[in-house]
Amino acid sequence: MPGHPAAIPPPEVIVVRSRRVACDGVGGALGHPRVYLEMGEGDFVECPYCDRRFVLAAGTEGPEDELLAPGVYEGSHGH
Repeated sequence: MPGHPAAIPPPEVIVVRSRRVACDGVGGALGHPRVYLEMGEGDFVECPYCDRRFVLAAGTEGPEDELLAPGVYEGSHGH
């Protein structure tokens, strides 16, 4: 039934290895401006444009290493 809450698909969940992520939607003309998001002390953050939820992978709670976990998500074409 249109307009019914159950008819709305859940947001996409993306598992990441860094508390810092970047999101640009699906990229290109169908995306949104790139935003950089920080989880802070939490274990997830949601994009204010597309509602994607970036969830910190288990076992990555230690210090960040930009070489191992740059934390930039740029759509299906990777980073």
